[in-house]
Amino acid sequence: MSGISYGIELFLTSWPGMYVSQSFFHSLIAAIIIDRAVRIWKISDPLIIQRLRLIVILFPIFSFPVYQAINHERGSMAFRLSTLFDSNRWLQIELIGKIPLGLPFLLFLFLVAVIFLVQEMIPVVRHTLESRDDTSGDFPGDANPLVREVLDALPGEKPPLYLLDDEEAVIFSSTGRDPAIYLSQGLIMMLNLEEMKAAVAHEMAHIERNKRPLLIAVFFLRIIMFFNPIVLLEFRRAIQDEEKICDDRAISLTSNPHALAETLKKIYREPGDGDLSQSRQLSRLRDSLEEHSHNIHLESRVKRLETRQPQTGERGLIPFTMALAAVAIINYFVV
Repeated sequence: MSGISYGIELFLTSWPGMYVSQSFFHSLIAAIIIDRAVRIWKISDPLIIQRLRLIVILFPIFSFPVYQAINHERGSMAFRLSTLFDSNRWLQIELIGKIPLGLPFLLFLFLVAVIFLVQEMIPVVRHTLESRDDTSGDFPGDANPLVREVLDALPGEKPPLYLLDDEEAVIFSSTGRDPAIYLSQGLIMMLNLEEMKAAVAHEMAHIERNKRPLLIAVFFLRIIMFFNPIVLLEFRRAIQDEEKICDDRAISLTSNPHALAETLKKIYREPGDGDLSQSRQLSRLRDSLEEHSHNIHLESRVKRLETRQPQTGERGLIPFTMALAAVAIINYFVV
């Protein structure tokens, strides 16, 4: 085991090893600070919460090289002795059988990287290829009187809307140069006029938000953190915040939160209640934990819509600035 201990120590004291270990602990500390900031300031606006989460996602990507540029001696023994947390000292602790703690730590990060590749990167590539080859016979939604009434009732610029010859309740939007909304015949049969307006308004909000594709840019940046479970989890939570942001935008277009809540209840059912698919973009192969997490998020959105309180005009600049400052200062002394 002495050879393994030496190899682990050699890697953790190298530039790549220090980047891996410090970015993990920097993201962990950032996540704790952001969570406390949301609770202390009682922030409920999903847009402000999402911006705070971006600190957790983006900060560890750049923190190590920026800190090293500020202080070239930051990795020295003298500096480490004065820090709040020295990751190398902890990761070199030997467990039962003289196995350094750094070994299970690195194996865990390797497992996270494999899960990221299998669950996220491969499906994204596969979906992109399938979308390019998609030649399904969709037809304009203007031909349906209910759809025409929905489009006439909603304010603002409307993207093209296409009907899918599908008996399941399906609605989603595409992005890119020619964004559009796709909904199925099954959805039209299931929803009434107000619920249809809420569903279409939600997808319009997604298209409007995608004109400034912040999350897309963040998605590609966080690939650098493919090994970091904290960053991957925070990005998923940021995606959930995006759904709530679009919920709020849909309500501003329809003034009917109850209709959107009822739409979610009808479209997204428990696996045993009809087994309806969420959209073509979602994989049918889901493990029970992810399905459970997905259902909890939907229940949270429905509850939020049903108990919606008037907007108070929260301001996020002060919480964001103070949280970022706390993250930057504390993590400087975490090596």
